[in-house]
Amino acid sequence: MRRTVLLLLMLAALPLAAAAAEPNFVLVDPPKALPDVRFVDGDGRSRALSDFRGKFVLLNFWATWCIPCRKEIPTLDRLQSALGGDGFEVVALSIDRGGLDIVRKFYGEIGVSHLATYVDASGGAFRDLAIVGLPTTLLIDRAGREIGHLVGPAEWDAPDTIAFLRRLVGRRTGALAPPIGVRLAVSDDAAGARRILNPLKDICS
Repeated sequence: MRRTVLLLLMLAALPLAAAAAEPNFVLVDPPKALPDVRFVDGDGRSRALSDFRGKFVLLNFWATWCIPCRKEIPTLDRLQSALGGDGFEVVALSIDRGGLDIVRKFYGEIGVSHLATYVDASGGAFRDLAIVGLPTTLLIDRAGREIGHLVGPAEWDAPDTIAFLRRLVGRRTGALAPPIGVRLAVSDDAAGARRILNPLKDICS
């Protein structure tokens, strides 16, 4: 059963069923198995999604020609700096047909220093995961299953977002159950991000 969670909730006391706003972040319950898509890393080596089993992954599809993506990448870099390690990794997967060189050039221009370089130049992973727009981000649990996704850019380095993800990484299971009052900073257009209250209550328990 898939539950669409509407993040634009104005009162933390409101039940989930009372939400009546545009959907942004979508929780997947039960977690969804994903194909073991392949792509290349910064050394040109073939990698697979299964290589990241055992840690939570924030898999972000982007491209250098996507303006919202370009604005979002620095926030993902700061998120990786804050949380990256044995339990969590940001995998920013470019679909640029120009391959590694164009991504390296962009990273150098904006000073990315914490994200590893990953490229899906053929678009195979993009197609196999049925991604429909950029940027799109999948939240993946330790078993390699999708537990949520967001279409559109976000402020991934916002303090509340980092706190939420830190709490998630600290859990033994992949259940996505943030405490009441946690907010995700979501941007629904290229003009900038807006902060959205997320009063979720143990929805995966």
